[in-house]
Amino acid sequence: MSSSIENLKTFDPFADASKSEEGSGQDSLIHIRIQQRNGRKTLTTVQGISEDYDLKKIVKAFKKEFACNGTVVEHPEYGEVIQLQGDQRNKVCDLLVNWKLATAGNLKVHGF
Repeated sequence: MSSSIENLKTFDPFADASKSEEGSGQDSLIHIRIQQRNGRKTLTTVQGISEDYDLKKIVKAFKKEFACNGTVVEHPEYGEVIQLQGDQRNKVCDLLVNWKLATAGNLKVHGF
């Protein structure tokens, strides 16, 4: 008698973003998500920024502007993803629009 346990599968926060949405800069969506770590700690991820831009420089500016730590990680399916400590979703949206890296319509905020 074998039973499968369905509720123990890991949750992939990038599951709703398809690979075809990346790529062409201003026309593609930029997904901004929040992930719960342990306790009150959270992680903000930014995915879908055009490859024309240097993500390491963007992370450096985010870190300086938001007073938080951050890094660029390589996701096996979605390419390079920016990770920032804390809930920085609204700040990231505002800054990307101010820098004209994206329009408000191209930003999609996920979470809670």
